[in-house]
Amino acid sequence: MRRFLSPRELKNRTRVSEFFLAGLSDDPDLQPFLFGLFLSLFLVTMLGNLLIILTVSSDSHLHTPMYFFLANLSFLADMCFTSTSVPKMIVDIQTQSRAISYFGCLTQMSFYIVFGCLDSLLLTAMAYDRFVAICHPLHYSVIMSPRLCCFFVLVSFFISLSDSQLHYWTVEQLTCFKDVNISNFFCDPSQLLRLACCDSFTNNIVMYFAGVIFGGVPLSGILFSYYKIVSSILRVPSTGGKYKAFSTCGSHLSVVCLFYGTAIGVYFGSVLFPSPRKDVVASVMYTVVVPMLNPFIYSLRNRDIKCALWRLYSRGVSS
Repeated sequence: MRRFLSPRELKNRTRVSEFFLAGLSDDPDLQPFLFGLFLSLFLVTMLGNLLIILTVSSDSHLHTPMYFFLANLSFLADMCFTSTSVPKMIVDIQTQSRAISYFGCLTQMSFYIVFGCLDSLLLTAMAYDRFVAICHPLHYSVIMSPRLCCFFVLVSFFISLSDSQLHYWTVEQLTCFKDVNISNFFCDPSQLLRLACCDSFTNNIVMYFAGVIFGGVPLSGILFSYYKIVSSILRVPSTGGKYKAFSTCGSHLSVVCLFYGTAIGVYFGSVLFPSPRKDVVASVMYTVVVPMLNPFIYSLRNRDIKCALWRLYSRGVSS
């Protein structure tokens, strides 16, 4: 007698065991160059952000809300975010093996979304910090208390975890895939939806809705904060006062433009002009290049950081 499979058994039979990442290039002559390049970029990212964290934690002049958020941004949003995809890519280039297990793929995707969403939310918290500092300077120390700063970081983490779990649940519902080749160097949730055998319209709606909520709302908060900041700066009578007020936002604004510029380019580009090669290049920008540039932006454009780095260097030389 023929036995009918239960939904759980059918699900286990049709689900793939592993995926294959496309990587950056199939040319064997380019592999040593790509290995050296991305290993160097990864090490620079780690060392640069670690130096920012060390500088902020060791210098009492930088124990302020803005640098508290900066240290968290360097660790959670830059070091951890880069570590979700780049080490795997470097190992794949070296070993010439691009396979990743099903659960390994979902795990990588989950951590990628957690730290990517954290990046967005911490940038929003930093924008609010600049808004309070410029628009309400007399009440800054009262509003931006250490308790509120820690609350912002904890809430950002739990929101990011919720976003990650929503994406994980959406992809986990997919029972089979028409292909196991992912045209990127990491497990992108949008790529997994495209590979699904079943109609993923509902899943696409859920994911894009989550992208709008978890990405659009923080961006709206940043834009609103800068609208109020610019309005306040324009009321300053002297040109020097305007420059001094706006210079405190220059580094943060540069990082926001880099992060959201590349992320929005990937998001809308994949919808309007689907191209696997362009998606890979854009993904490299916001997963590798932007986290590497953030320490340089904050150190080269920030007098407090430069002075703290010099004091840290002087203490090291004297000791």
